[in-house]
Amino acid sequence: LALVVEIFGGYWGSRKSRVAAWLAVACIATGLLCSASALVTWGRSTHWEALSHGKEHSEGQAEDGNKEAQPKSQGQLSAPGQYQTASLNAETTEVAPAAQATQTVFSGTIYRLATFGSLQLSIDYYIDSLPLVMFTMVTFIATCIHLFAIGYMSEELTDEYVDHHAHLRNGHHVHRPGRFYRFFAFLSLFCFSMLGLVLAGNIFMVFVFWELVGVCSYFLIGFYVERKSASTAANKAFIMNRVGDFGFLIGLMVLWTYFGTFKFADTVDAEGHVVQAGLFQMLPRGADGNVIMNAENGEVQIGSAAVANPPNRHATIPYSLLVLAGLGVFAGCIGKSAQFPLQTWLPDAMEGPTPVSALVHSATMVAAGVYLTGRFYPMFVQEVLLTIAYIGCITAFVAATIAIVATDIKKVLAYSTISQLGYMMLGLGVFGWGAGLFHLVTHAFFKSLMFLCSGSVIYGCHHEQEMPKMGGLWRKMPITAFTMLVGVMAIAGLAVPGLVGPGFGQLFAFSGFHSKDAVVATALAFVQANPAHFLLFILPLITAGVTAFYMFRLWFYTFAGTPRDHHVYDHCHESPLIMTGPLVVLSLLAAYCAWGGEEGRLYLLISGDQPGYVSHGLPAAAAGGLTMPGHDAVHAVHHQAGTYALIAAFSGTFLAWLLYGSGKVDVAEIRRQ
Repeated sequence: LALVVEIFGGYWGSRKSRVAAWLAVACIATGLLCSASALVTWGRSTHWEALSHGKEHSEGQAEDGNKEAQPKSQGQLSAPGQYQTASLNAETTEVAPAAQATQTVFSGTIYRLATFGSLQLSIDYYIDSLPLVMFTMVTFIATCIHLFAIGYMSEELTDEYVDHHAHLRNGHHVHRPGRFYRFFAFLSLFCFSMLGLVLAGNIFMVFVFWELVGVCSYFLIGFYVERKSASTAANKAFIMNRVGDFGFLIGLMVLWTYFGTFKFADTVDAEGHVVQAGLFQMLPRGADGNVIMNAENGEVQIGSAAVANPPNRHATIPYSLLVLAGLGVFAGCIGKSAQFPLQTWLPDAMEGPTPVSALVHSATMVAAGVYLTGRFYPMFVQEVLLTIAYIGCITAFVAATIAIVATDIKKVLAYSTISQLGYMMLGLGVFGWGAGLFHLVTHAFFKSLMFLCSGSVIYGCHHEQEMPKMGGLWRKMPITAFTMLVGVMAIAGLAVPGLVGPGFGQLFAFSGFHSKDAVVATALAFVQANPAHFLLFILPLITAGVTAFYMFRLWFYTFAGTPRDHHVYDHCHESPLIMTGPLVVLSLLAAYCAWGGEEGRLYLLISGDQPGYVSHGLPAAAAGGLTMPGHDAVHAVHHQAGTYALIAAFSGTFLAWLLYGSGKVDVAEIRRQ
């Protein structure tokens, strides 16, 4: 709707009018209200089971290991061990009323597009706690970014825009009409694509919106298309994502060939009877949580024992092809979430306007890969998860080391995003389903905040992005400086030792402290169960210190000390209220959205519908196989891992202050020598 409004608004209106932007803000803000209403409605209909379940777990850590596997509408181990979901009209099994589970998963078909033999292509929805949290987060952040962009893109409110970074063959600057309304049209389509991906109820629909997200990123990264660097960056992002999507298509082909369906949940008829099993029901798991192997041929059993299976599905699938299907889907996530070795497009994507960077790096494109990894988790076996863990670990470490020496303020944040996405993938790979997605949501708030703060700096310094030309800017733009400091402290994972606790003790711990500790604790539990993979804890721990170093380096370099370029400093000014207002709002959520940590409402909502076997962990399926840690194993090492991570973070912070904030060390002289 916003896209249509923008297109015709720009056609009928004036290029100097902000009406198009306010219409886009109204549309995305309406989406926020609808998302929040849906979350509240879902919570009331389920009696907020996710929150109460988390409370019970935190109190007793489950007296019996099978307690959490009792009947539940999604994310549970049934008698044969399959991963179950409940469809919108699914029949309730005949159990005593007291034992009936509250339905927390709703799925169905909105529209059937086409049928090719047994292949059905349809627009399906699949809603549980995770999409509802994602919907609310995406629309909230997008609303803030839309408001910020009204001020940031105001230079486009003209009939003749002069681009001083693009030149014609004769050396003159490029003159073109302003594209204010076009920018908001693309931004609206970008948000629509991400929301469609989150809502998708089948993997083919995910792929369609997946590609639409890629197209929108191409439009927005190449918004200043007359600039050679911008058009090249847009092409690079589009092409490198197609490399990952080639693997995605391979995964889809394997899934269709052996499972015969793309749908996540069961298909039900008009009377509510389950007529065909979905993907998540067709990979049964044993009582220990591992996939069931056929004793005769050693292949993996597929198909649901409870309901009808697709007519063209196989009875078994070779284990190697199941691994291939998982790796294929994850290959698409590697491209979309800029993981090693397809990570180089993301820093170049900074050629787009800063509001685009904020949206890409926080709530849309790069978040899509992490979201799909979590959504498709029931189809991943241990070998796939180990690959995810190592890819994430390598990405986190390599990107952090590059951020140490970057001098462009947006490039530092870009490499930071790549590194934090690696943390999320690491968490998912070491069986921290809740930890990885928890960090996804907290990161969205503080990274959108920091990108908008960098945009405020660029706007106030008249499009200067090099930090060596800045310094002392907190005096000129205090709101930007101190809201950026909140984001820096959050991503560094800082807290005040000894004061963090329940209630008001949470004031002394920022959101990144909780989510990053959850990832590091899961990694430590995994390494203790699988000592050969010790790097999966050592490298993230080092990266935690490096992250604190380069983020405080950015803040000290930009806002502290004395001006290094007096021309930049003298002409610098604070941004208008339309830009600083979203910064203040986002800073509050960046600091405290994770209130309560893993016993807080956010984490419990995210993990409320996690696969049931995750909470108990997985034993090694064979000699020399991987053991996946359960919640009890993670809880046992949580304090130890948190202490290590906090020491690393404070060490990096102190080193950054010593080199860039204290004035006692001449970094330029060190570089010269």
